[in-house]
Amino acid sequence: MAEQIGFVGLGIMGKPMARNLLKAGYSLTVYDIVGSNQEEVVTDGATGVSSSKEVAAASETIITMLPDSADSEKVILGPDGVLEGARSGSVIIDMSSIAPGSSQKIAAACEAQGVNFLDAPVSGGEPKAIDGTLAIMVGGKQDVFERYGDLLAVLGGSIVLCGDYGAGNTTKLANQIV
Repeated sequence: MAEQIGFVGLGIMGKPMARNLLKAGYSLTVYDIVGSNQEEVVTDGATGVSSSKEVAAASETIITMLPDSADSEKVILGPDGVLEGARSGSVIIDMSSIAPGSSQKIAAACEAQGVNFLDAPVSGGEPKAIDGTLAIMVGGKQDVFERYGDLLAVLGGSIVLCGDYGAGNTTKLANQIV
């Protein structure tokens, strides 16, 4: 299984998630704005590139793990962003915890280019990211969700499709409030 995965955002959560994908046998192309974070994952066997666009150009499946809504929109929709490099038929899985409206905006832009999208925020913090047992709340289309179940299972112990675009982040917000 040498499926090519792109990963953008190698911070506290993204770095251990990327490492789990490498351990599971996926080929990873990675980018992070912080060079040292990227170098650590490259040392573990990933291929480093110099932009989010390059990650997408090298990958059918692109995972983003970013700090907030503004970052997700910039990295996915902005200049040199993931969507500029993504091909029709590929998928962007945004695992950032962002506003549901931002997820819906990103999803609409992806659909307009024939790119699949899932919002899939996580709960469990760094320890669960390290051991691959995150709770993953997903918003998106059922068939796309089912296609990437095995990939998400590398990262999470509980993976639930919560509804259409934005539903993953709506569920995450409700979970945080509780």
